[in-house]
Amino acid sequence: MKVKPSDIALALIGAPFETLDNKTQRVAQHIAEHKHIAKDMSQEQTASSTVGQRAADAVASFGGSWTFIGLFGATLVGWIGLNSFFLGHYGRVFDSYPYILLNLVLSMLAAIQAPIILMSQNRQAQKDRLVAEHDYEVNLKAELEIMLLHEKIDRLREDQWTALLAIQQKQIGLLEKLLLKEVSQ
Repeated sequence: MKVKPSDIALALIGAPFETLDNKTQRVAQHIAEHKHIAKDMSQEQTASSTVGQRAADAVASFGGSWTFIGLFGATLVGWIGLNSFFLGHYGRVFDSYPYILLNLVLSMLAAIQAPIILMSQNRQAQKDRLVAEHDYEVNLKAELEIMLLHEKIDRLREDQWTALLAIQQKQIGLLEKLLLKEVSQ
């Protein structure tokens, strides 16, 4: 039995198919065609990303890791140790205390790293929106499928009650015949 998306929309959503938004129309079509709607959104998003987007994600991922913090701390300690103790001992310091060159390097690193991290966060927000939209579609389809199952169960129960009433009517008729036979004997 082929069900039309317009029938699904009217029966389950209570609105004409043409008035529904794109997501709801897509769900009605999936129900009518008995297709699944769930998909792996992470693979879909990774495949459509550009080199710059993947680079921004990699920089943000590394910049927010314990490895980066450890390397960054070791670099700072190494820089300060090299300039204050090792080279200071020989009088060849290239960035003495208060480490102005180190501050310049750190400022440049922050100036470059901040927009890259913001790009990655914007991209993550876009991914989250797509996942949320997909989750809505999956949840709506599940809700509508549950409504269809309830209708089927209600129909089955009604058919069973009808069949039971017919059997009961036959039994009453047979009992009446038996009673008439007993009364006439």
